Amino acid sequence: MNQHATAQTSAGAFAADGYGTRLSPDTLRFERLLPGPVERVWAYLTEPEKRRRWMADGPMELTPGGQVDLVFRNGELNGGQPTPERFAKYDGEHHNQGIVLACEPNRLLRFSWDGCSAGASEVTFELAPRGEKVLLTVTHQRLASRDAMLSVAGGWHAHLALLASVLEGHERPAIWPLMSRYADEYEARIPK
Repeated sequence: MNQHATAQTSAGAFAADGYGTRLSPDTLRFERLLPGPVERVWAYLTEPEKRRRWMADGPMELTPGGQVDLVFRNGELNGGQPTPERFAKYDGEHHNQGIVLACEPNRLLRFSWDGCSAGASEVTFELAPRGEKVLLTVTHQRLASRDAMLSVAGGWHAHLALLASVLEGHERPAIWPLMSRYADEYEARIPK
């Protein structure tokens, strides 16, 4: 199957090399096999300075009920390239606040996304050892609409590509070209 091929399931999910799987109308899942050990990957998910290298810094209290303040600075992840107009609202500093819902160090982290209310969407990171590698599963659920799913699908795909590059010791690609590519591809992939 080539990089752009899509496999449809009876549940309406889509999957292809590295692409997110739509598990339901409000849930999207990504899986990445990353260099281990688990403790190293966990550190890149939870420690602000390490997380900043691929997504966002900011404090995260790793206990249920703890505060999360992800501070996105996507322009810093772009290697000095200008921000495309379509992503101008994501340039600069953007805070995404939430609450830790579950935390099992080196195995599971779940928190509310972009809000602390009962209606906020939720992100879950799950880690599982696979020999010398680690399977990272990212599930974003309770997305209120197709537009909400589209707004996170390309972002997760791009940010996870940065995480893989950092963990593999490769040069980190610029975020905006990835975001642009994946935003367009998910627009075509996610059923209307």
